[in-house]
Amino acid sequence: MLDKFNQTYSYLWHSDMENRPLNKRIKYTSLYFFIRFLIFASNLLPRKKWLAFCGWLGKIAYVVSPKPRERVIYHLGLAFGSEKSPDEILALSKRVFIMLGKNTGDILRSLKVRTLGDLSKFLVTHGIENYEKAYAKGKGVMFLTSHLGAFDLQITNMALRGLNPNIVGTALKDERLNELLWQYRNAYGAVAIERGKESVRLFKVLKSGGSIAILIDQDTKVKSRFVDFFGMKASTPIGATVLALRTGAAVVPTYVYLDENGMQNMHILPEIPLEITGDEETDLIVNTQNFTNFTEQIVREHPDQWVWMHERWKTKPGEEIA
Repeated sequence: MLDKFNQTYSYLWHSDMENRPLNKRIKYTSLYFFIRFLIFASNLLPRKKWLAFCGWLGKIAYVVSPKPRERVIYHLGLAFGSEKSPDEILALSKRVFIMLGKNTGDILRSLKVRTLGDLSKFLVTHGIENYEKAYAKGKGVMFLTSHLGAFDLQITNMALRGLNPNIVGTALKDERLNELLWQYRNAYGAVAIERGKESVRLFKVLKSGGSIAILIDQDTKVKSRFVDFFGMKASTPIGATVLALRTGAAVVPTYVYLDENGMQNMHILPEIPLEITGDEETDLIVNTQNFTNFTEQIVREHPDQWVWMHERWKTKPGEEIA
């Protein structure tokens, strides 16, 4: 079975690579081997020096990546234009790249983590009692998180605590990079699931009292509704809302951020209660808005650690998948 999988994977990868333009093949191949090098180097230095190095790489990326840099500045302007000066927005955009480098560095370094004790040396968990209270209801727990900070460390934390979460995410464009990500997320008992697939499995997990982790803070090609995000209409996935309404699972928001002392802090917050009116469309929009309000709140608290290079407001009304 494993040999068959490897043969199929190899065939799909080579077919994909052959169909790509030469510049794309060079780009993704270079990125893949660069990340492999960073994984190798991540534990050669003390963590403090490693994060400083990764922050420096973030500075370099800011200079040599004009399109992502322009998107970050533009999106920060959309979100904070009435609250921050142009100089403040420019300074914040630079900080976004530095913190992206540092948080990515911690994720790469965490590949060597083997126990909860190892993880607790640089990550502090707040609010585990909120999970325990939600879990006690027996209807499953949906961890609602976002692309803020070293967000994948939350999966490591959950898995090492024996929660065995099913993590729902969007596949990367390069199969080799996607395989690295999937291997990381599947470690220690977590189960990575590609967004839009295996919906039945997710229902079964929640119905049996298990847990899943899901992110809804990006504009992706899945069933969505428009809700407010930083005062602007943003096409937002409704999968989390549908699962919660149909299973009665407790929706528990979580997030992680790197503090000024160099510690990662994962917060598990009290359950977000579902609003049920009896009208399906109203319930979809109202609850998706409530979930999105949480995302906006934590992004406002830590604006330098969210993925502002993502085109959050790309889809326009009428273009969403209903």
